[in-house]
Amino acid sequence: MKAAVVTSFTEPLQIQDRPTPEPGAGQVLVRIEASGLCHTDIHAAHGDWPVKPQPPFVPGHEGVGIVEAVGHGVEVRSVGDRVAIPWLGHACGHCDYCISGWETLCLQQRNTGYSVDGSFAEYALADADYVVPVPDGIDPVDAAPLTCAGVTTYKAIKVARIRPAEKVAVFGVGGLGHLAVQYAHLVGGSVIAVDVDPDKLALATELGADHVVDASATDPVAAIEALGGADVAVVLAVIPAAFEQAFASLRRGGRLVCVGLPPESDGPMALPIFPTVLKGISVIGSIVGTRQDLTEVFDLHARGRTRVVAETRKLDDVNEAVADVLAGRARARLVFEL
Repeated sequence: MKAAVVTSFTEPLQIQDRPTPEPGAGQVLVRIEASGLCHTDIHAAHGDWPVKPQPPFVPGHEGVGIVEAVGHGVEVRSVGDRVAIPWLGHACGHCDYCISGWETLCLQQRNTGYSVDGSFAEYALADADYVVPVPDGIDPVDAAPLTCAGVTTYKAIKVARIRPAEKVAVFGVGGLGHLAVQYAHLVGGSVIAVDVDPDKLALATELGADHVVDASATDPVAAIEALGGADVAVVLAVIPAAFEQAFASLRRGGRLVCVGLPPESDGPMALPIFPTVLKGISVIGSIVGTRQDLTEVFDLHARGRTRVVAETRKLDDVNEAVADVLAGRARARLVFEL
């Protein structure tokens, strides 16, 4: 099978011919139809984060495809099912986090395309219990970004506990941000989209943003303060300065929701103690979503509540796609069709 493989953190991905794997006990073999390119895949390929994957490995955690074979003991999935392979590839299922609805915090989790091979390949193995069925009628090219970009921003909006008419600033309108704008709008937020790309801001308006702020031309903190300040700021950009601007834009009692993960080399976010305490600011870390969250994301999309903006590429062009994401040339999500 064809696969895009990280062989070194300092070299481009290699397109290799690998043996098609066979499912073991509890696993399914999925023939990949589409797989989104997430910034996390790029961080993985470059070894940007403190806990690094071990080359060689296959990235990709927005894989969607058809179950071709099942391993021993698999009863929850069948050959022919269309499923999504998300970031959470496996969790223990019995720790406090798993049994309380926070499986994404499990200390024994395995992550697709990071600690186990992912979906930048014609076939991928996955834990049968952790793949999520894709409803009929959802195109695989739409389903792929929803598998991470969708469920990650959906969860961020959930944990922000937005009340109708609250002002919600979304910092970074791209693969994740264009979906965050829609989820914030769906729950009744007055959405302020912040980006440095006028085309992405135009897309945000098209998708329901009430206000846009071009951070390349104006101070986003001043612009948001002029609107009365944000009740919630969701940060999807991957530079610490964006987190600090988002914090500064909050009203008293505001909530900062941290989602984007910059490279470790970019340094920490500065969090001023006095404004945090005196303004009663909450700082919330939000990491992806559970299988149930992804089921809800798919249900919303199947009912026509969301729109995925994606551009398709071929897996052979993986390194050009990575370059386009890093240069900001991707309008929203890039998706490999296999």
